[in-house]
Amino acid sequence: MKKLLYLLPLLVLTQGVYAFDVVYPKKNIVTINSPTTFFVGSSDKPLTINEKKVDIHPSGGFAYFVDLNEGQNTFELKTEDEVQKFIITRPKKISGKFKEPQVTEYKELKNLEVTTDNAPLRSTPVDGGINRLAHLQPAVQLQATGEKAGFYMVKLGDEKVGWISKSDVKASSTKIEQGNFLDYEAINDKEFYIYVFHLDRRVPFEITEGETFTLKFYNMKNCEKSVYIFEFPYTTLSGTKKIVGYSGYYDGNNFIFKVRKYPKVSQYRPLRGIKITIDPGHGGKENGAIGCLGDKEKDVVLSISKLLEKELKHRGAKVYMTRSDDTYVGLRDRVDFANDNDSMFLISIHGNALPDTMNPLEHKGTSIYYYYPQAKLLAANVLVSMNETAGTSNDKVRQQSYALARNTDAVSILVETAYLINPDDNAKLIDEAFQINCAKAIADGIANYLK
Repeated sequence: MKKLLYLLPLLVLTQGVYAFDVVYPKKNIVTINSPTTFFVGSSDKPLTINEKKVDIHPSGGFAYFVDLNEGQNTFELKTEDEVQKFIITRPKKISGKFKEPQVTEYKELKNLEVTTDNAPLRSTPVDGGINRLAHLQPAVQLQATGEKAGFYMVKLGDEKVGWISKSDVKASSTKIEQGNFLDYEAINDKEFYIYVFHLDRRVPFEITEGETFTLKFYNMKNCEKSVYIFEFPYTTLSGTKKIVGYSGYYDGNNFIFKVRKYPKVSQYRPLRGIKITIDPGHGGKENGAIGCLGDKEKDVVLSISKLLEKELKHRGAKVYMTRSDDTYVGLRDRVDFANDNDSMFLISIHGNALPDTMNPLEHKGTSIYYYYPQAKLLAANVLVSMNETAGTSNDKVRQQSYALARNTDAVSILVETAYLINPDDNAKLIDEAFQINCAKAIADGIANYLK
């Protein structure tokens, strides 16, 4: 009798894993504003969708791409002993032409002051994309020459304009004048090149990466085109083009410009002493993507991250985890955690998904995202290692405006290890041997970058 009781939970668990289950769409009656969508789930028996056979992966997972007509679409998913019905409504297109917002130019300059921390100063009036010039702190003074679609158009010297969201500034009652450059000082530091610029007020700025770093202060007195330019020859001083973190921020009216010195790297143990923050994506109330077999992204990436932590520590790195359990951590908190620990690298680990317009069966493999040029080479190194060691397909290196990739203090990348909604990739992601190889591959990629 006791033996039977021991076996019963195992039997129930086994049946639960292989039962017919649809994880996407999440509900049987949904509205999807797209010409296509897909069904993702698992089944232990042959399956049809509207009488058409669905290919089921040996793991039990499946993905099936369908077209959607405007209005109501009905789908019947049928196995030998179960039927599920889905009603998906695609809204009809609204007729009429979209009127592009126009720039309204002011007759007189409008004085503004930044009110939020890390307020994006953009090159275009669009809330997204690769258009960030800088992140401004409160009390930076701006002058608006016009507005468009919820953004102010602001002066950047005599010949350039930027855009800032109206929600990030307030009107200033005092007249804003151009800034005065007083002087600057260089501070000798073990880990950073540090320059302190003494100004009489907070003005907008921009930092441009390259063989020569360029720092620009806009709206300055006694400067050509009202722009003060400071060029920093990083390549000459460091002996390499690889930049490993920098920051620029105000402390009072002093602007602090810090550039991390390239470390002395051992060819045999390149990761020794290197500070690395690992960020397992999502957590807590955020599940992330759901795999074909019902696995949650937050759990899968935590498992990979812990293996990566072990691998990096074995190679001598100093490792910090933004979370080590199923805890919710805010995006800004993750970045701050990495910077508070003075990390040289910030590696955010994820599992990929897709919008309704894309077929899960046509997308698989690893993709790496970066934002600033300093991280592009690291992304390329990690991708090569993932393809070689973990055996994933090459889903390319891409530049994208993700919060975890926008950090400049550390070389920051976001690793989409594989696609949870692709049955083949999903089976790999939940395999321990694959997860171990992912950890080794990412560690190899960082080491190869340093060497």
